[in-house]
Amino acid sequence: MIGVGFGPSNLSLAVALEEHNGHNPNERISGFFVERQESFGWHRSMLLPSATMQIPFLKDVATLRNPASGYSFVSYLHASGRLASFINNQTFFPTRQEFHKYLEWVATQFTDQVSYGSEVIGLRLPADSGSAGTPQHLTVDVRRRGSGRVESVRARNVVISTGLVPRMPQGIQRDERVWHSSEFLMRFRETDPAGIKSVAVVGAGQSAAEITRFMYDTVPQAEVYAIVPSYGYALADDTPFANQVFDPGAVDDYYFGTDRTRQAFWDYHRNTNYSVADDEVIRDLYRRSYDEDVRGGRRLHLLNLSRVTAAERDGDRTRINVTGGGVQEIVVDVCVFATGYHNMEVSRLLGELDRYCLRDETGRHRVGRDYRLVTTPELGCGIYLQGGTEHSHGLTSSLLSNIAVRSGEITESVISHRRVERELARALPVEPAGR
Repeated sequence: MIGVGFGPSNLSLAVALEEHNGHNPNERISGFFVERQESFGWHRSMLLPSATMQIPFLKDVATLRNPASGYSFVSYLHASGRLASFINNQTFFPTRQEFHKYLEWVATQFTDQVSYGSEVIGLRLPADSGSAGTPQHLTVDVRRRGSGRVESVRARNVVISTGLVPRMPQGIQRDERVWHSSEFLMRFRETDPAGIKSVAVVGAGQSAAEITRFMYDTVPQAEVYAIVPSYGYALADDTPFANQVFDPGAVDDYYFGTDRTRQAFWDYHRNTNYSVADDEVIRDLYRRSYDEDVRGGRRLHLLNLSRVTAAERDGDRTRINVTGGGVQEIVVDVCVFATGYHNMEVSRLLGELDRYCLRDETGRHRVGRDYRLVTTPELGCGIYLQGGTEHSHGLTSSLLSNIAVRSGEITESVISHRRVERELARALPVEPAGR
């Protein structure tokens, strides 16, 4: 198995493979992963001080699949000597920085299975596939950064997990002063905070609220404009019944549900994750705004029901057009767009193989319940998706909540297909030599 990308999802898959192989030595699956980054990293530019996870620590890379796993967050705390201290902290939600350290701790145990600083540039059929019946392997072309050398690896199964793609408003391009939230801390550290007199943060979700609070607290001389398309920040619904949409069983309800059922998931439960923020950060920002009213000064400006329609560089500053009740122009030193992400799109990576992949009536890839792309009989290899399956598997497709269970299901699917192939091979008659 070749894993394309080595973020939390494929890290969880590496753990699932390791634990499967340990318990089933006669059914071992060899796995190797290719990662563009030079080392493991997960949203490094959003590891803001004191920012906490929005999921409980039990939704780590292993626990929901195997509560006894040695790769759990609890195992990490024990290895780090902080288990008792964490318990005394009385929280289900560690800081994002600590959870990142946990993921790094797991990743260091798989360094021999990962090629960092490398990129999969395409998948294709082997050169000899035309004369060998149904292709049972794919050729994976891997380019090493720096040298530019391309190596080809054969794999029986490929698991694609290349992550989400930052989304910017149409017509607006990123530059040294116009950032997407995915690069926020990296860009901020490259900038002299003393030179920031005004900043705009665009968006209504958790990242936008956290960045607004961070800039307000960290750059005390700056005017901070929070440009929100809604009437202020909306609260994320993390109540127990609503949170059930992230349970492993909800994937079945979504996948096997009717069109009406699937639409209801989105209509009623988008507010569990999309364009919403946690209660704590919302109250923090409101408290700062209220304190300004009491003092009689105003540095935090909330522009609600507003959008940025244009951004134009003016020397070291940026002019942005904001539409709301009317159109106003604001000149800022930094503009941060926390405007979300596009879903993972695999067609470019699939290349010529895309013609073997079946699509539904709306043109989206058909995906099996086991996250395996549905293909024509001419392709006997397994291509699995970790991400990009919102249309088929629901809200958890790009989130951490279900990665442990999903990785186990992919592992079981690979084993099941191999068993079927072996049974078919035993049942087929043996051709006499020379025929």
